[in-house]
Amino acid sequence: MTIRITAIRLSGGQGHEHISHLWWTNPGDGSTGNNTRAGIVDWIENKNGKAYTEDAHGNRADVAVRKPAHGSKYLQTHADGVWTNNLLALPHK
Repeated sequence: MTIRITAIRLSGGQGHEHISHLWWTNPGDGSTGNNTRAGIVDWIENKNGKAYTEDAHGNRADVAVRKPAHGSKYLQTHADGVWTNNLLALPHK
């Protein structure tokens, strides 16, 4: 399954590592939901899940798991070989 991330919630800061929740839509069946960052990380890593963001012009950026040397795994977009801030540009809830 592939989902489009539509909004985020930050907790304790402004960087990617502070994303605590993500809202999403499944374009395949129209279902929507929200999950914790840890839930989406697990889904991508262990359940073959795929996620992306899309801007107003239809440009997509894939969501990938980042594994820092210290601290928890977090999510960030990756487009054209470059780590980007597309998740942080989404609406905040």
